[in-house]
Amino acid sequence: MASPLGYQLGKLAVITGVALVVAGLLLMAGARLGFLHLGRLPGDIAYKGKNVSFYFPIVTCLVLSAIVTVVLWLLSYFRKL
Repeated sequence: MASPLGYQLGKLAVITGVALVVAGLLLMAGARLGFLHLGRLPGDIAYKGKNVSFYFPIVTCLVLSAIVTVVLWLLSYFRKL
């Protein structure tokens, strides 16, 4: 007999895997079609010197963080209903 914890962890792993695949496909489509512009938003720090280049997507990180926060909040809200 399977343990309830093992079943729940397996279910979580499958859901996480599907979510990662969907997110990956969206990012690939966005890069190809140019509608997401992730990593190239205004405010991202990019420096290209003679022998060095530096890139830090600070605004992209903030936008993704806000999106993930809203999605998780909505999931939590609807789970309580």
